[in-house]
Amino acid sequence: WAKHLGTQVEVTNSIGMKLKLIPPGEFLMGSPEDEPGRNSDERQHQVTLTLPFRLGMHEVTQNQYERVMGINPSRWKGGNRPVENIGNFYHDATEFCVKLSEIRTEKANGRVYRLPTEAEWEYACRSGTISAYSFGDSDENIGEYAWCEANAGGRRAGTHPVGEKKPNQWGLYDMLGNLGELCHDRYADYLSVAVFNPVGPASGSLV
Repeated sequence: WAKHLGTQVEVTNSIGMKLKLIPPGEFLMGSPEDEPGRNSDERQHQVTLTLPFRLGMHEVTQNQYERVMGINPSRWKGGNRPVENIGNFYHDATEFCVKLSEIRTEKANGRVYRLPTEAEWEYACRSGTISAYSFGDSDENIGEYAWCEANAGGRRAGTHPVGEKKPNQWGLYDMLGNLGELCHDRYADYLSVAVFNPVGPASGSLV
């Protein structure tokens, strides 16, 4: 797809964010009823994403956030750690995207930033796989790919620098563990029919 579009698989923007090109495609969103740890609202359904998009290779770092927003609200300080503790998280994350889009260099390159939809995020996280995790159905090796309860040192240890674990098949880091990530969608039950480019409801809960 990068060759087809005449672009690069990976680009670096003006504040040092690395973004991967994610190809369009279709996948089963949600999880099967017999998958361990499954929640009742994870009904499987076919999703088709018709357009390619770019996604950050890892969470927004504190350095990157501060360059755009002028503040670093994070509790666990570290320039290469993910930003957290941002107050009105959805509003502030959206404002970050707007301000980043307004930077002259980003405008000149035609880049407009937004939060990914839930479908885009899960599609990228699965990275072409159909297993429970991008690395298989077993969580035996999860510590190689994610900071989790078994290896992160507990909640008091806070976050960890981004990109220290293995990436998934599409070169994305920390899609599991370390810190929760935000999506564009408001909460709603999944439909039971196949959908194209879903963006979630226009109103409702953000959690």
